Amino acid sequence: METLTYETEGRVARITLNRPERGNGITLRMPAEIAACVERANLDSAVHVIALAGNGTGFCGGYDLVASAEGDMGELGGVEAPPGSPLDPATIAANHAPESNWDPVTDFQFMWRNVRGFMSLFHSEKPVLCKVHGYCVAGGTDMALCSDLLVVATDAKIGYPPARVWGSPTTALWAARVGPMRAKRLLLTGDSLTGEQAVEWGLATESAPTAELDERFEALLERVARMPLNQLVMMKMLVNQSLYAQGLHQTQLLGTFFDGVARHTEEGHGFVRRAAESGFKEAVRDRDEPFGDFGLEGFGVE
Repeated sequence: METLTYETEGRVARITLNRPERGNGITLRMPAEIAACVERANLDSAVHVIALAGNGTGFCGGYDLVASAEGDMGELGGVEAPPGSPLDPATIAANHAPESNWDPVTDFQFMWRNVRGFMSLFHSEKPVLCKVHGYCVAGGTDMALCSDLLVVATDAKIGYPPARVWGSPTTALWAARVGPMRAKRLLLTGDSLTGEQAVEWGLATESAPTAELDERFEALLERVARMPLNQLVMMKMLVNQSLYAQGLHQTQLLGTFFDGVARHTEEGHGFVRRAAESGFKEAVRDRDEPFGDFGLEGFGVE
């Protein structure tokens, strides 16, 4: 494992994002490693529940796009892919360049593999509890929302700022988690919630001050882990079925295609040009300042 750690303790399997120097930024390897760990936990008869968390100052600041938006997809890569394949960094870079003859299917193939990795948390037979501290934004919300229960720090920041330009939530779970009206409130502005607001909106199970977060999270983990494994699997399957019946798969297909479209609009190309000229951080500042916030502040992105 290069992007996270995996360990078991009694009835709990712990998956911890472990790129703190990059705000736990998502690379192409991370979703694949998450899926591998989820499968490992599901095949371990001693494990009843999976705990997902992040090392460092926050849970996850989204995709590690600093280098890629500035013209180098190599940092987002990190996987062995045949030349010309959808995961080849050179293919991704060529397909994302503003002057490129964009192929939406290549873009979809690249992102859909990440969606499948994130959704391994949702499809996991065993429940996944996620602990959020600091920040959980952009692609980081895919992992959190694919989890079953969230325990968050009161002052955490949770949202999808790329809704303003250059992104669409690929796992498309916002409406399922907070309802259509509140999902629109977030995605039509790119605004974020605090941990306290996340509880009020029904996104998180509970919140706690940062100093008490671990204790509260471990207490809930312990309660879930007490349940018989067969009951846990059936209860999660029963609730998830309601979302499958609502067409979650079809919505995710649309969200993933829209994500590619969002990177190839006039505004999306302008964002990339700004990042190439002045750096990703300045491009994000230009994006967010009209809204009175700055999406990368404190995200561990330099």
